[in-house]
Amino acid sequence: MASWQWVHDREGGPRVSPSVEATRQQRSALGGDFLKSVLVALVVFVVVNALTGRYVVQSFSMEPTLHEGQYLLVSRVAYRLHPPQRGDIVVLDPPRHVSAVPYVKRIVGLPGEHIRIHGGRVWVDSVVLNEPYVSGPALYELDLTLGVGEYLVLGDNRNNSSDSHVWGVLPEDHIIGKAIFRYWPLSKLGVLPHYAFPEVASGP
Repeated sequence: MASWQWVHDREGGPRVSPSVEATRQQRSALGGDFLKSVLVALVVFVVVNALTGRYVVQSFSMEPTLHEGQYLLVSRVAYRLHPPQRGDIVVLDPPRHVSAVPYVKRIVGLPGEHIRIHGGRVWVDSVVLNEPYVSGPALYELDLTLGVGEYLVLGDNRNNSSDSHVWGVLPEDHIIGKAIFRYWPLSKLGVLPHYAFPEVASGP
């Protein structure tokens, strides 16, 4: 800790030595740097909260991909840049007042597509999807054509999910955001994977 040193100038008055003045300036600079860091952190916090949201998985409908109690970071602006894509995991407001709590599901069908669920598989315009992420084959049947701004969303736990096969198609304005990152538990920390869907067979 610096000690105060007093010297006399030419007129005999006391003045602070250069070493003490330097200490004062260093303290002032450190204080300014700290304030700048706090302001930057505050700006980053506000921006991140404006552009993203946090979601806690509250069911087993997306197993094995997501498990109850996991925490997700959700982009609120992703779909302002491009439309939803097949395979996206989204947080949504269930239509028809099915639930006051948001759901998390996977987009399987896009506007204008003919969707058929048959034999445990999902067919899109007579092309079967390869879905390595599901818990098992669907035990139900479905046949519909999506209109403009309509999406088919399903849970990866196909037979234990309240989704489009139960309450119908999802209007685009019910999509809250795209789940992009899992930040808890730490053992599962990372970006949520996006799957491509190559054609694997011709339709029945």
